[in-house]
Amino acid sequence: MLDIVKVSVRGLVEYVYRSGSIDWRFRTATTLAEGTKAHQKIQQSYGKCDQKEVFVHTEMVVDNLSFLIEGRCDGLLFSDERVTIDEIKSTSHDLSSIEEDTYPVHWAQAKVYACIYASDHGLDNIQVQLTYVQVDTQEQKRFKKEFSRDELILFLEEAVKAYAPYALLQVRHRKERDYSIKELPFPFDRYREGQRKLAGAVYTAIAEGKNLFAQAPTGIGKTMSTTFPAVKAIGEGLLQRFFYLTAKTITREAAEEAVLLMQDKGLRLHTVTLTAKDKMCMKDKTICQKDYCEFADGYYDRVNGAVLDILENETVINRRTIQEYALRHQLCPFEFSLDLAYGADVVICDYNYIFDPRVSLKRFFEEQKKKTALLVDEAHNLVDRGREMFSAEIHKSAFLNVSREYKGSNAELQKAAKAVNDFGLSVKKRCGEARSLVMEDKPDQLIELLEVFIALAERELLNQGEGQQLLLDTYFTAQSFIRISKLYDDRYVTYAEYERSEVKIKMFCLDPSVLLQQMGKGYRSSIFFSATFTPIDYYKDMIGFRDEDYALAIPSPFRRDQLQICIQPLSTRYRDRERTREPIAQMIHQVVRENKGNFLVFFPSYQYMFDVYEQFLNEKFPFKSIVQSSGMSEEEREQFLQSFQADADEPLIGFAVMGGIFSEGVDLVGDRLNGVIVVGVGLPQLGLERNIIKDYFSSLGKNGYNYSYVYPGINKVLQAGGRLIRSESDRGTIVLVDDRFLTRQYQALLPYEWQDYTILKPD
Repeated sequence: MLDIVKVSVRGLVEYVYRSGSIDWRFRTATTLAEGTKAHQKIQQSYGKCDQKEVFVHTEMVVDNLSFLIEGRCDGLLFSDERVTIDEIKSTSHDLSSIEEDTYPVHWAQAKVYACIYASDHGLDNIQVQLTYVQVDTQEQKRFKKEFSRDELILFLEEAVKAYAPYALLQVRHRKERDYSIKELPFPFDRYREGQRKLAGAVYTAIAEGKNLFAQAPTGIGKTMSTTFPAVKAIGEGLLQRFFYLTAKTITREAAEEAVLLMQDKGLRLHTVTLTAKDKMCMKDKTICQKDYCEFADGYYDRVNGAVLDILENETVINRRTIQEYALRHQLCPFEFSLDLAYGADVVICDYNYIFDPRVSLKRFFEEQKKKTALLVDEAHNLVDRGREMFSAEIHKSAFLNVSREYKGSNAELQKAAKAVNDFGLSVKKRCGEARSLVMEDKPDQLIELLEVFIALAERELLNQGEGQQLLLDTYFTAQSFIRISKLYDDRYVTYAEYERSEVKIKMFCLDPSVLLQQMGKGYRSSIFFSATFTPIDYYKDMIGFRDEDYALAIPSPFRRDQLQICIQPLSTRYRDRERTREPIAQMIHQVVRENKGNFLVFFPSYQYMFDVYEQFLNEKFPFKSIVQSSGMSEEEREQFLQSFQADADEPLIGFAVMGGIFSEGVDLVGDRLNGVIVVGVGLPQLGLERNIIKDYFSSLGKNGYNYSYVYPGINKVLQAGGRLIRSESDRGTIVLVDDRFLTRQYQALLPYEWQDYTILKPD
C-alpha cells in the first residue's frame, strides 16, 4: 500500500518555485482583508457562466508515494469554447514593477490548477491568466499564456519530483515518530500527586476538541503534564502538531527540556523553537535586504536544501542549532526558523506568533489549525500581553522628523507627515493642564491622515529603496496603527498624553478576551494553564472562557509542614516606604539568621529594592548578596541563578523585582533556595492606563479596582512565592511583608496552604 502525501497546490509550488532573496520591499503591509476585497471585486465582474473558487484535486504516484494535490483556483472563465484559469494576486506595489515573468511561483500555481482541470475535462489546451490588482488604486494588469495538456502534465510531474525528497523525509519521520510515541512511557518513575489528573484533563480536552483552563500548583510538573498528553495525541492521530506558547525565554527552555526528557525515553519528534528576529540576526543591524545581508541574498534558492539537512540530522531544533545550520547554508536564521516551524511537530514560541495580529504565522491554513493544539503556559500573562498585542500607539515626534527630513525632496510626503504632526499638536492643546485626554471613539481623523501618509511613504520607499530607516520605521508604526484600528470596538478607548513636546496617541484595548478568542479560533484545542489563576473567575473573564470550555483546579500536593508562612505587617505603601525600609532590612537579616540558607527577596519596584538594599548593607554582619539590574543579558541572568548553590559556605540573598525575570519559571530545587520574602502586595504603579481599566470595568458593574490593581498584583505575589517549593522534598519559608495581607480581602486571595501563618514581631 502506497503512503499518501496530502499537499496543497500553493504549498507544492511555493516549496519548488520560490526563488530569490528576502527583501522588506516584498513585505509592504497589505492586509488580508484588503487582498480579499480585491479578489472579490474581480470575481464579481465575471460573466454568468464563469465560476469562482473552484475546488480541484488530483492524485499522482511518484517515488512510491501517492500525492493527493488539491486547492481552489480563483476563477474559471468560459468564452468562445476556450477555458481560462484566472489566478488573482493583490499587491501594494506599483504594477509597472511587475512584468510577465516577475513571479514564476504565480505561474506555477495557475498552471497546476490548469493541469488538473484540463486532465479532468479532457481538454487538449487551456489558457492561464494572471491578474494583478493594486489594492490602493484598484488598477489591474493581466498576463495570458496558453498551454497544452501534455506540457502541463509534464510540468506537474516535474514539480512533484522536486517536492518528493521533502515528502519522503516527512513520511519516514512520521512513521518513526508515531511508532516512538506508541512506545513512549511517562518519562518519570511515577506521576506526582495531581500530575496524572492534569495530564488526563489535557488529553481529554484535545480528544474532544475543547478548551481547558487549568490551575495547577507550582512544582507538580505542569510542563510535562501538558506536553506528554499532547505528544500522545499526535501518536493517536488526533493532532498533527502543537504549539507550546510562553511569555518568557526561561519557560521556553523548560519546554525544550521536557521534550529532551521524552527523547531520552525513545521519542522521535521535530521540535522547533522560535526566537525573536533581533536575537537571531547574525548581522550588526537587522536589515533584511540582499544588498546589505548575505544571509538574505538568494535565501529562497538555498533554503530547501537546508531544511532537508537539518530535519535529517536534528530533532530538538533550538536557537543554537538553527544558527549553526543557517551559517552552514548562508541563510537568515530567523526566516529559516519560520520555514522549519511550518513542518515541525512541536513549535515552542512566544504568545505573539499565534495571538498578535501583526506577527502571527500567516501561512497556517484553517485545515492545518484543525489538527493543531495550543498549550499556553503561564497563561495569566495573557491578559496584559493581550492588551499589548491588540493596542497601538503613535508618537508625534516621528512624523515631525519625517517632515523635516523630506522637506525639499518630496513635498507630498513632507505635507502628509506634517499633517499627522499638526494633529498631535491639536490633541496636545485639548489635553490642557491635565496633560492627558481620554476619548471613547476611534480616532477617524487621525486614521485618514495616516492612510494618506502610508500611501506616499510606500511609494517613496519603493522608488528610493535603501537608506530611509526613519521613514521605514514610521511607516510600519503607522501600518500597525491602521491594522489595530480595524479591531476597534466598545472594548477600546483612545487616549493621548504629552510630556514636553512629545505627544503619544494610543488605541488601548481594555478587554482582550474576545480578540484572544478570535485569534485562537479554528485550532482543535487550547489549553490555558497557570499556577496562579487566582481568582479563577477573573481569568476566565479576561481570557475568554466559554460555557463549553472545561475548567480544572488542582489542589497543592505539598504538605503544610513543608512551608512556613510568616506575615510581617509593615506598610509598603508608597507614602510609608522611607519610614519602613530600615525595619524591612532588619527583618531580612533576622529571617535569614533564624532560618539559614539562600533567600530571594522580591520588591514592587527597582527604586524600592535599591533603597532597602542600601539599608541592608548598612546592617551589622551583612550576608553575601546579589541584585537584579534592569536590562540584564541572558548570560547575566544565568550567572544570577547559578549563584544559588546548595553547598555554599554562607547564605546568599538575592534581591529581585516582582513580576520580573526571576519571579516566574525559575527552578531552584532543594537547598539552592530556602526562602522567599515578598515585599508588598504587588499592586501595579498608579497611572493613566490602570485608571482607565478601573473606570471601564466599574462601568460594567464589576470591581474595577480589583480588575485593574488587586488581581494583577496578587498574581505577582503568588508567582514570587511559587519559586520556593519546586519538588516533593523541598522545604522553606515564605515571608509576606505588608499589613494588607492580614485583611479579609487579601486573606481570601491567598492559597489554602499559605493561610496557616505566623505574624512576625520586630527583632
